[in-house]
Amino acid sequence: MEAGQKILIAVNDSESAMRAVRYVGEMIGCKAGLDLCILHIYPPPPPFFYQEGGNLDTYRKEQEEISQKIFTKAANILEEYEIPVSSVATRCQLATGGTISQTILDVREAGDYGTVVVGRRGVSKAEEFLFGSISSAMVHRCDHFAVWVVR
Repeated sequence: MEAGQKILIAVNDSESAMRAVRYVGEMIGCKAGLDLCILHIYPPPPPFFYQEGGNLDTYRKEQEEISQKIFTKAANILEEYEIPVSSVATRCQLATGGTISQTILDVREAGDYGTVVVGRRGVSKAEEFLFGSISSAMVHRCDHFAVWVVR
């Protein structure tokens, strides 16, 4: 499949992310031949996580449960635009490469997605201060692919 027909939608549980999903639905409707993937990247465990008895497997399981709720919400939105759930893949992943935005870029490259869709705001002000805006990073680092930033 051509990269231009592959769309990666990076989401979290924010209203901004769901607006991005809705925008994809509005833009593509039930167009055949598209490959959609809803991606949820979650951050590494917080500081002192392991010192307080935290377990990475338990953390991942908790994050995957959160992701499933996000995926269900996003799939329901896409179904409103007649995009069948069967044509939408989902992926939940721990942030690698230091930032959520870098992980999105890594997934995009590995999957050869031609378009990345993100919400304008998806992280808290504190996270944006520490890690930068995900949408800003996508726009500044896009090379040979399109970025849709939805407000």
